[in-house]
Amino acid sequence: MKQISAAYTKAVKELIREKAALFWTIAWPIIWVLIGSFSFTGSAPQQVVPYIKGSIAISMMVFALMIAGMSNLPASIAGDRANGLLSKLISMPIKPYRDFLGRIFAVITLSLLAAALVIVIGIAVGARFTGTGVEIPQAIGFIFLVICASAGVGLIAGTLIKNLQGAIMTGVGIAVITSAISGLFAPYEALPVPLQMFARVYPISSAQASIVNLLAGSDMVAYDPLTSGQITLTIALSFALLLVGTVLYSRLGWKLE
Repeated sequence: MKQISAAYTKAVKELIREKAALFWTIAWPIIWVLIGSFSFTGSAPQQVVPYIKGSIAISMMVFALMIAGMSNLPASIAGDRANGLLSKLISMPIKPYRDFLGRIFAVITLSLLAAALVIVIGIAVGARFTGTGVEIPQAIGFIFLVICASAGVGLIAGTLIKNLQGAIMTGVGIAVITSAISGLFAPYEALPVPLQMFARVYPISSAQASIVNLLAGSDMVAYDPLTSGQITLTIALSFALLLVGTVLYSRLGWKLE
């Protein structure tokens, strides 16, 4: 536990000091909540505007979680590789899983902070949610799946991309592109059929649709993401990405070069 705690503390301090990480993880999603809440709701009936704003806030919350896992996590790994700390850790009697658990817990901490701030800002500009009772813990479960899938992608990027800036921009690029083509930045119904299929398969967009369905209402989602088959697929692919990232990091990233 001491090794995990040490890795966690170090990673949290690094993320807090990194202004770019804080901007992309916290400021950027909040900016888009503000833009979306005042730009994309003008023609909607007034009675549904608060729930549209709620849907926008959820989408940006998910994007914040994506950035934390896909960009901040590989940046932490690449940064330690660049300054030689990773080589020192590898030469010490430290298990790889303890290192990446500490890093992932640090990313989860920043992720949840960013998610909370995005939702608070969304509520401040008029977002409202319908979810109560059992729907809230169910939505939290899908948030956990977003974190797992994003961390998996981040571990893959941190293992394969050696350069610090390259790791950061690769993570940001993956998050932005996949968000644009999977329904986070644009309505699902506006996507062409191939991208609609991708949105259902991509575990992060599927989880986002599930959260919106649970907390903002089924009218805010163009398909039912809560069927047993869809939920099973989302869970399986989220954990598959995390597993692939963990294996790659343990076998390729955690070795002396």
